Amino acid sequence: MAALRLQAHTLDEHDLLRMTNDELDEVFRDSPAGELPAGVLRGTALVFNGTVLGRVLARLAYWLAWQGKRIDPDRRGLVNRITPLRLPLIRARVYRGSSWVDGAECTVLDYSKTSLVARMVRDETRLVSPGLQLGVVWLWHRRTAWFSLRAPRH
Repeated sequence: MAALRLQAHTLDEHDLLRMTNDELDEVFRDSPAGELPAGVLRGTALVFNGTVLGRVLARLAYWLAWQGKRIDPDRRGLVNRITPLRLPLIRARVYRGSSWVDGAECTVLDYSKTSLVARMVRDETRLVSPGLQLGVVWLWHRRTAWFSLRAPRH
């Protein structure tokens, strides 16, 4: 079902918020690795997917906790933008690698050697629409959440 939607029109964050975990998984598996662009990417937390609660939590998370990521100019690192002040905290390495979801290529956001507080976290992203990445969060090798990253529209 999600793959049909992907072919029918360009996905956006609202589409991802309405999808179930199974649909997000299908979209992720069907998408290419893509490349994270340098600069600030707006983030959307995707938890309790497909529910009104999920849409409310996405807004609350954005305003209070996590606004996205700032990718380094060389695209080999990033920092998360955290708190209402959008503080650049929690650094990760960025590289191509094999996804823990399906073994296919993805962009890995690896916190294991760059962050004391998030060393147990690994994010993986794939390009699901022009300028839109879908990410999966791994915590202690267990899939725990989804997120999206939006490149600035020019």
